[in-house]
Amino acid sequence: MQPQNNKRTIRAWAMFDWANSAYNLVITSTIFPAYYTAITTTGDNDKVDFFGFTFINTALADYALATAYLIIALMLPILTAIADYRGNKKSFMQFFTILGSLSCACLFFFTSDTLELGIICFALAAIGYCGGFVFYNSYLPQIATLDMQDKVSAKGFTYGYIGSVLLQLICFAFVLQPGWFGITDEALPAQLSFLLVGVWWIGFAQIPFAILPKGSPNAKAHHKNIIKGGFIELGKVFTKIKGMPLLKRFLPAFFFYSMGVQTVMLVATSFGAKELGLPQASLIAIILIIQLVAIGGAQLMSRLAVKYGNIKVLSYVVLFWVMVCVCAYFVTTAIQFYILAVLVGLVMGGIQSLSRSTYSKFLPPNIPDTASFFSFYDVTEKLAIVGGLFSFGLIEELTGSMRNSTLALCGYFFIGLLLLFSLLGAEKKHQKISEFSPL
Repeated sequence: MQPQNNKRTIRAWAMFDWANSAYNLVITSTIFPAYYTAITTTGDNDKVDFFGFTFINTALADYALATAYLIIALMLPILTAIADYRGNKKSFMQFFTILGSLSCACLFFFTSDTLELGIICFALAAIGYCGGFVFYNSYLPQIATLDMQDKVSAKGFTYGYIGSVLLQLICFAFVLQPGWFGITDEALPAQLSFLLVGVWWIGFAQIPFAILPKGSPNAKAHHKNIIKGGFIELGKVFTKIKGMPLLKRFLPAFFFYSMGVQTVMLVATSFGAKELGLPQASLIAIILIIQLVAIGGAQLMSRLAVKYGNIKVLSYVVLFWVMVCVCAYFVTTAIQFYILAVLVGLVMGGIQSLSRSTYSKFLPPNIPDTASFFSFYDVTEKLAIVGGLFSFGLIEELTGSMRNSTLALCGYFFIGLLLLFSLLGAEKKHQKISEFSPL
């Protein structure tokens, strides 16, 4: 078994974020949303037919993502329990990486005439990304000691932002200067970007796959039916979580503010394109700036957490998100949108990194079934995304405006904030107990 805080292992672990964050930036945040909105909008008509049903184009994308996250939320408790039972969580990481990267590559064939293919590949790529991430997250308490988890978690997000920005710059060249590459087809730059994401993702993922430990079996009886064994392990973890006061109280708070955070990140580009009419080049540029700002934000939150405590910092960040959603409702110009986007970038990486490390800190030390415990964290996040995206799309369809949907996100953030307040005093007690707990 590899020792904790091993620099080589931590760098390899962070490289998984480097590999798959290209999907998160290019497919969910920049080029795909802009490309999708462009090819599915004709004049003032933003309606599309999907297998005989009619939807608003952006609402359909929201529903597709929500469905993908719901599928992964239903699958992961079983898969992660089996991964702990058999000790093969790296194999699951590899499977979902292949699924996600190939789905991105298949988006190369997505045009207005192949809408169903594009939406299905879009959803499968999301399943691949989310599925790999839960097993990736479960390595955190295994490779880093409690006092290093904030720093290591931030390192992963930092690698992810840097790697995704590098690929985005390459894709940016295709989109803005297609003539440099002899490209005359308007759709080809975006399609090439989708193909590059797939190659980048599966290529760089080979680094963590070569170095990260496989995992060790946590089952005493290997003769059990594997599905039954997975459910047995899952039931044990659920029972354990019910007996952990901090974890049991943190997860609901995380659920509600994640409904807002993840939805904002997934719909920001579509909002800029549809509500403000911003061109694709401008949207890609501002999302790049967000990524760069987020690198500093993740590091800043990590340092503030050391000084003030994770829960206090998270509370202030969630309050900041409430103000961001209120401002988004009133944004009318490109400059206002850009300023707001930079502010989002400042807290985007920080809240994700700090949430992951806070959950990891609240876990008991030296637990062998980290994948099953982190499945609860990831399922909570995925269900939050399902609720956030579905409500965002539904409110847009009912009211005809994405602005009204942003107000609903304020309510989610506010509930999360109230729940975090109840943890402020409890976190200090937990830290004192942990200092004297035997390892």
